[in-house]
Amino acid sequence: METEPGRKPHRRRLPRQATAAHLENAALHYLERFSSSSANLRRVLLRKVARSARVHGTDLAEGAGLVEAIIARYLQSGLLDDAAYAAQKAASLRRRGTSLYGIRGKLAMKGVDAEFIGAALERLDDGAEGGDLAAACALVRRRRLGAYRPQGAQAGHRRKDLAALARAGFSLDVARRVLAAADIAALEALARGEEPD
Repeated sequence: METEPGRKPHRRRLPRQATAAHLENAALHYLERFSSSSANLRRVLLRKVARSARVHGTDLAEGAGLVEAIIARYLQSGLLDDAAYAAQKAASLRRRGTSLYGIRGKLAMKGVDAEFIGAALERLDDGAEGGDLAAACALVRRRRLGAYRPQGAQAGHRRKDLAALARAGFSLDVARRVLAAADIAALEALARGEEPD
């Protein structure tokens, strides 16, 4: 590998050996930066164990045991709480304009149990239809679709906007109602649950 004159070649840093202390520090550092489910933290730590096994010959079963001990201890102490994580993440996704279908999928990808996902979705302060309608309005606002497009461009982009809402997991009925808003004021009224006359 050739480098520029005067520059040292970039050397890739080897992964550290997955000891109990290193995995503990890695888990705490990860949780300082991100909220996480127990399954997601387990995946992160097991990837470190796998890299350590390739480079340092770490025993995978021993590393997995260390990870499980950390997860169990964090769950017991409350440092990890899958129910609270699911509720917080569901509320955050709802505010961003994610459909119930999308919230369920994103939480499942993070390894949250179905019972915690169901409880989090029930805890959202609005019903499925009203909630998806408000979330679709938030997505339209964030992505500048529908009523947020210039007045003459709305009709030309209707199919594209319908497709964007469908990909986000919204029903055709919800997508049509949101895109039927004549202007931003009507869209915001719909988001608040006020039906047009």
